Amino acid sequence: MHATAYTYDANTRSGSVLLDNGTPVPFDAPAFDAGGLRLLRPGQRVRIETEGEGEGLRITLVTLQTL
Repeated sequence: MHATAYTYDANTRSGSVLLDNGTPVPFDAPAFDAGGLRLLRPGQRVRIETEGEGEGLRITLVTLQTL
């Protein structure tokens, strides 16, 4: 699934993304670390992997979207 980076805190390595429908979804340090990134800037397009649905939706991986 694709999304847009919305917030990112380098100290905690956590933040949030906006899904293409505008829904914000938070991610934690393990999801960020799983993608192998060192930095994330708001506005960057990212690829995410998730678990669950609705209120239980959880991001398990955040990485940059590549063409």
